[in-house]
Amino acid sequence: MRRHALELVEDPQRISASSAFHLNLSSPKIISGSRLERVLKSGRFAVTAELNPPDSADPQAVYERALVLSTVCDAINATDASGANCHMSSVGICALLTRAGYEPVYQMSCRDRNRIAMQGDLLGAAAMGVKNVLCLTGDGVQAGDQPEAKPVFDLDSMTLLRTVRVMRDHGQFLSGRKLDVPPKVFVGAAENPFVPPYDFRPLRLQKKWEAGAEFIQTQYCFDVPRLAEFMKRVRDLGLHEKLYILVGVGPLRSAKIADWMRNHVPGVHIPDEVINRLKGAQKQVAEGKKLCIEIIQQVREIVGVSGVHVMAYRQEELVAEIIEEAGLLPRRPIATAEVVGVPV
Repeated sequence: MRRHALELVEDPQRISASSAFHLNLSSPKIISGSRLERVLKSGRFAVTAELNPPDSADPQAVYERALVLSTVCDAINATDASGANCHMSSVGICALLTRAGYEPVYQMSCRDRNRIAMQGDLLGAAAMGVKNVLCLTGDGVQAGDQPEAKPVFDLDSMTLLRTVRVMRDHGQFLSGRKLDVPPKVFVGAAENPFVPPYDFRPLRLQKKWEAGAEFIQTQYCFDVPRLAEFMKRVRDLGLHEKLYILVGVGPLRSAKIADWMRNHVPGVHIPDEVINRLKGAQKQVAEGKKLCIEIIQQVREIVGVSGVHVMAYRQEELVAEIIEEAGLLPRRPIATAEVVGVPV
């Protein structure tokens, strides 16, 4: 009887994801060839940024936003209907970015597709030149503006990680059918150190490593002491030597927006002192930017942090300013190809 490739079995066709997929992160071996992987494995502090997808079929909107980010970060995240709200698809954005010579991080959410679709999408993305993938469970449909949509969740982030590693490292679909050419991608996942149960978060991170994650991008950090405590436990488990951890950061434009975010955006934790600081500022936008820069500088000093992931909804210019003023430049531009008719 055929056994499923996600089962933790010792079999030549289906090798245990909990043991066989561990990598020695001190090794200089490059798997995907991506710039992000090369930067992290060289020991340099990495910077990624999020490109907010347009509500449009016009590719120019993507190119304009990517151009702003291209010289200030090592890879650009293409979000996958985050918050369960519909925008241009992440695979579509990745196609445009790779066409222009930029390096995307392809976010894959399990909410909207089953395993058949996700395996096919991964192959298609890799064929277009995508070299980084971020495996996410995804926000529930009730969080978005179409709560009547039917969720899928055939896989979750753990099983999606294993799926990608089965395809990449063992050259096969979950059915056991062989791939002619496997996708060579750098595999990432998300983690949130800032919401309870705090003691469970490092253990969950370990499970994601065991499932195949090689790099991590965290939820927004507005609480550096909480991050420091999380990273202490991460170091106790030795995970800082097995995973590259990029801490999520972003500016808050006002105390009102900050209060709304912590009450409505899943997984966002903003301490009272941060909101009070914004309330007391004459220029709250400038204060939010200053706070973000301070957080970046503080997290750089935490042992085990390998980079930052900068997020600001439809504020790519502000992201570029923050990265520059935080002392994270110069960075070599991501774009490496000249494509006729496409701005790079």
